[in-house]
Amino acid sequence: MSVRSEPVAGLRSITRALRYRNYRLFFGGQSISLIGTWMQRIALAWLVYRLTNSAFLLGLVGFSGQIPTFLFASFAGVLVDRWNRHRMLVVTQVLSMAQAFTLSLLILTGTVRVWHIVVLSLLLGIVNAFDIPARQSFVVEMVEGKEDLGNAIALNSSMVNAARLLGPSMAGILIAAVGEGTCFLINGLSYLAVVVALLAMRTRPRDSKQRNSWIRQELRDGFIYTFGFAPIRAILLLLALVSLMGMPYVVLMPVFAKDVLHGGPHALGFLMGASGVGALVGALYLASKKSVLGLGRLIPVTASVFGAGLVAFSLSHVLVLSLLLMLVVGFGQMVQMASSNTILQTIVEDDKRGRVMSFYTMAFMGMAPFGSLFAGTLASKIGAPNTLMIGGIACLFGSVFFAKKLRSIREMVRPIYEKMGIIPEIASGLQSATESSLPKENVE
Repeated sequence: MSVRSEPVAGLRSITRALRYRNYRLFFGGQSISLIGTWMQRIALAWLVYRLTNSAFLLGLVGFSGQIPTFLFASFAGVLVDRWNRHRMLVVTQVLSMAQAFTLSLLILTGTVRVWHIVVLSLLLGIVNAFDIPARQSFVVEMVEGKEDLGNAIALNSSMVNAARLLGPSMAGILIAAVGEGTCFLINGLSYLAVVVALLAMRTRPRDSKQRNSWIRQELRDGFIYTFGFAPIRAILLLLALVSLMGMPYVVLMPVFAKDVLHGGPHALGFLMGASGVGALVGALYLASKKSVLGLGRLIPVTASVFGAGLVAFSLSHVLVLSLLLMLVVGFGQMVQMASSNTILQTIVEDDKRGRVMSFYTMAFMGMAPFGSLFAGTLASKIGAPNTLMIGGIACLFGSVFFAKKLRSIREMVRPIYEKMGIIPEIASGLQSATESSLPKENVE
């Protein structure tokens, strides 16, 4: 009997955040919607490359879809702290649905042009600049127990990457069978699931202070709070570097699938699907952790795994080996990103959560457009493999620099956790890399 109960207990531990009704609704709706989102992402990249055969234009479209996040996320963070996050999410999901339906109509009627794609990508980027910090901040309102926050963030990551596994594979099949337009249509329909889930939630008014200050003052306060505290600053800077130099591998995947590995949309779907499998494994690993103990050490370790995976992938010309390396890349990227998110969400004050998460959004997604444009331009001159190798090496250097800062980060984190009354072992999450004298069971 005990042999059977252990897996059940383990599964309950991994999914413990699902006991909250609002989070269950959000998880179900987003799980469906994100499959459509990944289908659209792959279909968009393939469409642009099919129409233009240009690595530069791939980078340009990626830039246009993500630059609004960099430009507007900090302003959006102030509004996330001021406004009702639940209502904001309903609006952003409806607008995203409208964008997907518009693109599907243009493609299915044969009237789509590259400039249409650029403009609609810009519009979706503006929506995402508000949606992402609102969604990240809303997790705390859905999960009432702070001890389950890390689990909820990890489950979010597993949800994203389960969709990342299914969506690209489905997109590859549909593109080959009926073309890209169907992928956009399915994505538009998938937004209905998350809109219905949001409307079915029972939410309570969020306690907030009366806001009499100017938005510019709140932006300044958020910036000082975020970058004036070295642990937050170090986490965000490493995340920004990885996003700038490493994450453009997604933009270059059509080049690798078609020109390096000599495949088609199926190969593209499999490559992105393999990355999704690795990321899903990483997210489930984080969800199984009972606290954030040890996450500080994982940040530089998995950033280096991500960078090394990119370097090795850039050298591969064999599909099977490339798929295996995409597993490594996906795992490293996911654990580094989700560990960073969990630590930030744990230490941040709630009245500044929207602004801090807006800077997190800028670091994670706002730097990506510059990376996409840089990678597309560089790949057109020195080739996609050399471009990806440079990005991987930069990630390796960043992880080493962060690791050297862990001791000082530990000293700054401990008093703030004591002040917040959080259990002492959480503060050890950033200490574990430097306290080698701890018993093994404490490190694990």
